[in-house]
Amino acid sequence: MALFQLNSGGDPTDPQDYTPNASPICPSGTNQVCSITATDDGTGHPVINTAVLQAMVRALNSRTSNPPTVTLKA
Repeated sequence: MALFQLNSGGDPTDPQDYTPNASPICPSGTNQVCSITATDDGTGHPVINTAVLQAMVRALNSRTSNPPTVTLKA
């Protein structure tokens, strides 16, 4: 598993919109996906499978980060 930060203005469901980042800067918040932990697809992008998508939905619906899978920002 690897840590990926969502690029500014990126689509959280698009693996191409993430950059590997072992120490993402995620100002605390509850509104947007900032980083996810997922399997690297071998090209430096996350595999966004059903489990990761479900973790994103749970985090956004509860407006609470769901570490280690999903971290939210303001």
